[in-house]
Amino acid sequence: MRSNAFICCLLAILSLLFFIWSPLESSDNKNMINKNIIERTDAEWKKILSPEQYRILREAGTERPNGKIYIEIKKQGPGTYYCVGCDAELFSSKEKFDSKCGWPSFYDPSKAKNVKTSVDYLLGYPRTEVLCAVCDGHLGHVFEGEGFDTPTDKRYCINGTVLKFVPLSEVKTKDSDSSVGKNINK
Repeated sequence: MRSNAFICCLLAILSLLFFIWSPLESSDNKNMINKNIIERTDAEWKKILSPEQYRILREAGTERPNGKIYIEIKKQGPGTYYCVGCDAELFSSKEKFDSKCGWPSFYDPSKAKNVKTSVDYLLGYPRTEVLCAVCDGHLGHVFEGEGFDTPTDKRYCINGTVLKFVPLSEVKTKDSDSSVGKNINK
């Protein structure tokens, strides 16, 4: 009887280790592996990002719900949201909705090639993490099947601190500018 309990515990531990060490899986773009991920040292990231942005984007942190940035994002009109780390286009205000969860919510990325997902087990259960495909920065998590009246029934719950909003009038200018895709934070 003890050997059965030991075997069950051992299998549970091995399963957990497998999930922790398994390679990141991209559910939105399973075959896409971005070989051009922006790589910087921690010191370089810290020069570009605020301490809070660094904590969230580079260390998979989470901002507090219903914060100042969340309130600002709720008030923003038409435009596009870019990654603060690399300026990759991530979300459009067209897909933004108020899920009343305390974080900005989108039902679909505007440029799916710049957003990837992977399963994380940091809390002991599987969650689908949302990452920037260009700089591999943590953005938040995506949840499915919550019953929101959106075309995808998905909620991309994103940390507003790692989003840079560009109003629609400036997006048109940015898209025609040669600096698109380059880090304009410098």
